[in-house]
Amino acid sequence: MPSLSAFINAHPGVPAKRARRKEARPGELLAAALDLFVEKGFAATRAEEVAKRAGVSKGTLFLYFSSKEELFKAVVRDSVSGRYPEWRTEIEAFKGSASELLQHSMHTWWARYGATKASGISKLVMSEATNFPELALFYQREVVEPGRELIRRILQRGVDSGEFRPLDMKYGVYTVLAPMLFLLMWKHSLGACVPNNTPIVPEDYITAQIQTILQGLCVPAAARPKKDRKPS
Repeated sequence: MPSLSAFINAHPGVPAKRARRKEARPGELLAAALDLFVEKGFAATRAEEVAKRAGVSKGTLFLYFSSKEELFKAVVRDSVSGRYPEWRTEIEAFKGSASELLQHSMHTWWARYGATKASGISKLVMSEATNFPELALFYQREVVEPGRELIRRILQRGVDSGEFRPLDMKYGVYTVLAPMLFLLMWKHSLGACVPNNTPIVPEDYITAQIQTILQGLCVPAAARPKKDRKPS
């Protein structure tokens, strides 16, 4: 997408205010689409509804996105998969232990994604995957597989340092992934509509899951390589 200055330079007769409005439209369309996809699902959301909520015509929407499917993909990239490079860099730069990194990553993931409206995309995909297999494959490739790889890196770091027991990485990642997916599904299904007599506090739930995971993963401190032991 061209920058505002580039657009003004290329269209000298267009007032700056109008140019700013034109540049803002893709973001406004993505925000409107996210709201509607989460509220209604993919199948029930119509392109004209997205355009109306964004304050533009349906034709304007299709100037930026060739189809509703392409709009959905853009929402996913803007809300989730486009952030993976940032998260990967953060994990690689983390200075603490693998246990501390796992705790940091799970809580941070919830704060940056799970607690936001964008997390409803995960529930949408799981609900409508069989009706839209192409979008399901897109989500698998752009979101699920990179997410599993980040978890695998954290676990492998702990195994390599002697902090974690050796484990089958192919399935070990689901030890971390499964409780987080449950929390997302709860938030966007029963948690949103049942009487609040059994509340789940996300931060407390995540802390409890981390404790359980680490009890199974961690090698006793006395049995770890000396380089991994902290001074007493």
